[in-house]
Amino acid sequence: MTRLTISCTSGILLAGTVFALNQQPPAMPKPEKEHAFLEQFVGEWEGSGEMTPGPGAPAITCKMSDKVRLLGGFWMVSDGKGEMAGMKMENVLTLGYDPVKKQYIGQWVDSMMPHQWNYVGEVDGSGKKITLHTEGPNPEKPGRMFKFRETFEFPDKDRRIFTSSMQQEDGAWKQIVKVEATRKK
Repeated sequence: MTRLTISCTSGILLAGTVFALNQQPPAMPKPEKEHAFLEQFVGEWEGSGEMTPGPGAPAITCKMSDKVRLLGGFWMVSDGKGEMAGMKMENVLTLGYDPVKKQYIGQWVDSMMPHQWNYVGEVDGSGKKITLHTEGPNPEKPGRMFKFRETFEFPDKDRRIFTSSMQQEDGAWKQIVKVEATRKK
């Protein structure tokens, strides 16, 4: 029985190899022009800024650093660390472009909450600013989900400005975070 198993396995492998040699591998997708926007993120960054925790509360200062790389030219992957009000945080941000949906997509997860932020967005006409739309927990009203709008803007090749705004119940947008970062490498 063992010889039969070995013979059958060898025959299947040989047939598979012959078939594979006669077939052309499928063409792999290549990054599109929209993916080039993500190259601006690549490098090591350090920054600081402020977060407004709620109405009447004083702003909290924050510090951040992240290392950003491209994955296959399709995805920007950022591994970040930060500190807010003495609390340490780690995060991972991914951004890419979906050519089928014709929009930028991504995710943010961090060590301070169990919520995964899912992004869809677009780059403005200047090619220096991306606006991301998402939904998440309202820090002012626990248990409720609100819309958020987050931006990354590149005033020049070594500066990056991040803002996060939350849509209020009256429809107005309130900026709750602003962090300015400088490329170190």
